[in-house]
Amino acid sequence: MDWMYTLSGFVVGAIVGLTGVGGGSLMTPLLVLLFGIHPATAVGTDLLYAALTKAGGTVVHARKRHVDWRVTRLLATGSIPAAALTIWALSLLPKQSPTVSHVISFALGVALLLTAAAIIFRQKLQQQALAHADDAAHTQLRAPITIAVGTLLGVLVTVSSVGAGALGAAVLFYLYPRLPAIRIVGTDVAHAVPLTLVAGLGHWLIGSVDWSLLGSLLLGSLPGIWLGSHASARVPDRFLRPILAGMLVLIGGKLIAL
Repeated sequence: MDWMYTLSGFVVGAIVGLTGVGGGSLMTPLLVLLFGIHPATAVGTDLLYAALTKAGGTVVHARKRHVDWRVTRLLATGSIPAAALTIWALSLLPKQSPTVSHVISFALGVALLLTAAAIIFRQKLQQQALAHADDAAHTQLRAPITIAVGTLLGVLVTVSSVGAGALGAAVLFYLYPRLPAIRIVGTDVAHAVPLTLVAGLGHWLIGSVDWSLLGSLLLGSLPGIWLGSHASARVPDRFLRPILAGMLVLIGGKLIAL
């Protein structure tokens, strides 16, 4: 089955390159529903997969000064402790048990539905935020809200491996409407690396990472991301994103029903 994992990594990588949506939204459900991987193992493996693949993107964005490090620090202030506490809570549950499987599958389904909503309504949220960008309340509460959002992302990403991509970016577009889109993306990617790394290493410590599976996924995804990124300019974004959002709604609904 190794070559099937590699092929899946290639397909997901290509979609990520085309749409910019995080691989966890597709990779984790694929591993759970198609290959029958235990949800805890799928999440833990995908978190380290995300950390490794997004590290390269962070280097590129940082060199081009596309990262707002202050916003990244605010997000991490909430997300890193939240991820550590969530790992501790998961470690108290019986490993590979039906309870863990149900909790993670349900959280994954909810995260996918939220990601689909973020994809669909991102532009509307940004337009509303721009209308109130100069309000005193909006400006004063921005930092604590960013930390709170980081905390929620820390819990959601650690349990489901989903949320650090499209969902995180959508929230940043709402909170920081004056930031250029490329800096929002760069900041979101930069924050995802330490979050997924801490959460992924935590899952490894509690025995929820399959290293052989991780290697097979990386073998396919890296060339997939490269090809998808180069093809993205030729594929209309207005067609891709609604299709992707529809897929996430269907998959998320199925996982919640498990």
